[in-house]
Amino acid sequence: MIYVGIDVAKDKHDCCILGPDAEELFPVFTIRNNREGYDELFRRIETASKDLSQIKVGLEATGYYSYNILGSLLDRGYHTFVINPLHTNLYRKGQRLRKTKTDKVDARSIAEMLVTDKTLRPYTDTSYPSEELKSLTRYRFDLIQRRAKLKTSITRLVNIVFPKLEGLVPTLHINTV
Repeated sequence: MIYVGIDVAKDKHDCCILGPDAEELFPVFTIRNNREGYDELFRRIETASKDLSQIKVGLEATGYYSYNILGSLLDRGYHTFVINPLHTNLYRKGQRLRKTKTDKVDARSIAEMLVTDKTLRPYTDTSYPSEELKSLTRYRFDLIQRRAKLKTSITRLVNIVFPKLEGLVPTLHINTV
């Protein structure tokens, strides 16, 4: 089995490829977040193993930064695992006594998680709608917070300009007001 850990960032990704005994097949390397970078990653993975069923790829869920590489991995047919960054952080802290936190260390930790954590489940196409729903839910929550701030601001301004209006109407936030 080949284990690939990818620490996702905006412009670059740090990658670690481990063999069946968790030995590094390549030193941790960095790729650009573009097609050429992905091709380099795929080339290195394929030199380790051509059998897709023997390859596990893990990356942190970093929102839209990971969408492109995730799509490329799924299109190629790799078993891909999207891992919560809090989970990888706790795993890394549990494995090392020193407080070492670099992208290269994170890439190795993700690959090691694939080796040891049997509870991880692969990302599937059915996961995509839930990602979209999560994004929409966050956007809705943001809009609700903005609306609440605007209502508070309007109430404050009305109380300054026309302090008795609030006692004359049921609420300041109706169309007639």
